Amino acid sequence: MSDGSDVAANLAAVQARLDAAAVAADRDPTEVTLIAISKTFGPERIVPALAAGHRVFGENRVQEAAGKWPRLRETYAGVALHLVGALQTNKAREAVALFDAIHSLDRPRLARALAAAMAREGRRPECFVEVNTGEEPQKAGVLPAEADAFIAQCRDEFELPVVGLMCLPPHDEPPALHFALLAEIARRNGLAGLSMGMSGDFETAVRLGATHVRVGTAIFGARPALTQG
Repeated sequence: MSDGSDVAANLAAVQARLDAAAVAADRDPTEVTLIAISKTFGPERIVPALAAGHRVFGENRVQEAAGKWPRLRETYAGVALHLVGALQTNKAREAVALFDAIHSLDRPRLARALAAAMAREGRRPECFVEVNTGEEPQKAGVLPAEADAFIAQCRDEFELPVVGLMCLPPHDEPPALHFALLAEIARRNGLAGLSMGMSGDFETAVRLGATHVRVGTAIFGARPALTQG
């Protein structure tokens, strides 16, 4: 079994690439947050990243995160946990209690559930509206043409702390086009946050203004096969 030294080395390499991409784009590297996507990985892979000093992590599922992060947080202070996967409305309260940011706000029903959960829990995680920039029917996210109205609804009707936008470009299209579209929607809505870019394209995302990049396999390696049940 690996001692985790590869995780620490991978993390350092990704951070160096991120910093270089920011400098090349005349940006301050500290403006870009590296979210280490630890979904499907157990503590044996996450602890080396924590021990190396990294504190910003992303998970896809509320239940999985709830099973591993409370104990890790007892040992490692200052962890910021981001939910980057789809969120069911019946998990809104648990998500608000556990996560510091939610990147998958994409429909009014969820916005309403999050607003109610924040009122109950007394916590206000930052929210990113997910935009389906490729208009792919199988993917979550508000359509680009509907984004402005939904952002306004989240702010005005539900009074959610919307700080930015998130997208996941289609696999078979140049990601730059989608990153640029997301940046334009954010600009006209006065939003500073751009959650975009993953292991294969985060440098392009940084060039186009990403403030948060979501990198998993380049740090932790290939994901373990999901078990059924």
